Amino acid sequence: MVISKRGLVLGATAAMLTTVAVAGAGIHSRGQAFFQESPKELVDEVWQIIDRQYVDGTFNQANWQAVRREYLNQSYNSKEDAYKAIREMLKRLDDPYTRFMDPDEFKNMQVETSGELTGIGITIAQDEKTNKLTVISPIEDTPAARAGILAKDIILQIDGQSTEGIDINQAVSMIKGKPGTQVRLTIQRQNQQREFQITRARIELHPVRYSRQTSPTGNVGYIRITQFSANAATEMRNAIRDLEKQQVQGYILDLRSNPGGLLFSSVEIAQMWLQDGTIVSTMDRQGKRDIEKSNHRALTDKPVVVLVDGGSASASEILAGALQDNKRGVVVGTKTFGKGLVQSVRGLGDGSGLAVTIAKYFTPSGRDINKAGINPDVVVELTDQQKESLVQDRDKIGTSADPQYSTALNVLQKEIAAQRGNRAVVTPQ
Repeated sequence: MVISKRGLVLGATAAMLTTVAVAGAGIHSRGQAFFQESPKELVDEVWQIIDRQYVDGTFNQANWQAVRREYLNQSYNSKEDAYKAIREMLKRLDDPYTRFMDPDEFKNMQVETSGELTGIGITIAQDEKTNKLTVISPIEDTPAARAGILAKDIILQIDGQSTEGIDINQAVSMIKGKPGTQVRLTIQRQNQQREFQITRARIELHPVRYSRQTSPTGNVGYIRITQFSANAATEMRNAIRDLEKQQVQGYILDLRSNPGGLLFSSVEIAQMWLQDGTIVSTMDRQGKRDIEKSNHRALTDKPVVVLVDGGSASASEILAGALQDNKRGVVVGTKTFGKGLVQSVRGLGDGSGLAVTIAKYFTPSGRDINKAGINPDVVVELTDQQKESLVQDRDKIGTSADPQYSTALNVLQKEIAAQRGNRAVVTPQ
């Protein structure tokens, strides 16, 4: 998810399986009674929003005017009829990220700005090529992560019901539930099928964790960020300042299995590492480009290595791309998810919501990473056995038992030595 300060704007890779309350950023209401009496107005409002804001002026080759005539010529006896029609209408766009949410589903969108969630703790999306329900990543220290769910797992069944043909909202509704209840997921992982019985829970989120670790070249700071929520920037700032007081020589920034979050959070965090340079740019269908840059107030200039994998998406890719393109950090791991689209999320009159793809985003060098991802500078693949070992014992992450971390530490040691060498050079007068 990506949310800008100009309103509720996101680049969501996934739906978060949670139930939380929604804050009203960018939300406007014309009253529930109005739409209960005239559900057709809700259908037309959604059509109008798409018509004004959708990133592709051809609407992915759909005749959008004809779509309006078709759906406004229908009769709607209830708001549920309108909801069904809206979902059918949006399918014409063939865009998994543009989606309608009923009032309960819309409440789930607030999880990225909340410090607590209820559910199993995974982010999911429909694969754009296969349309299969795919796990983007499990959130660290949640029931899904502890059960062994991995990024790229395909969800075949939910409590015995096939996921073929269901949309993301249906899947979220089927998986979420009250704390203490269970859900059974049938997963395809490569050529194997597995079943997971997972107990839902209330989960408190602290997106940033850090520690000082020793190395042959001195102390290093290890910072792991699991999502870009509203408090992530504050926690990151505190982590860097504390580690600077402890006189670390460099940093490993771990973005693995981080599905994204708030755009302004990723920008603020990038500014803590970048003294100069562009962070990210976005472009809408009119070709208008917005650019986010460094504020020249970096908290450290010490070397940094960034860890990524296939579960690093959206806002994670913004941060990794900014550090890579500005040659501020070395990226280690595997290719990222590849989500370079921005959605705007707004509330509708009856408490429902709409996410609309409104722009593309680009890394500082102008790379469009959508469906392509970010390629690491140093590739370190993990076997399924190694992944499962790390999932089953989370304490191994960020230690010598973590092959990607070990490589990142070796790279960081070289970067620290190189920086020391440069600082030792005295220019002749």
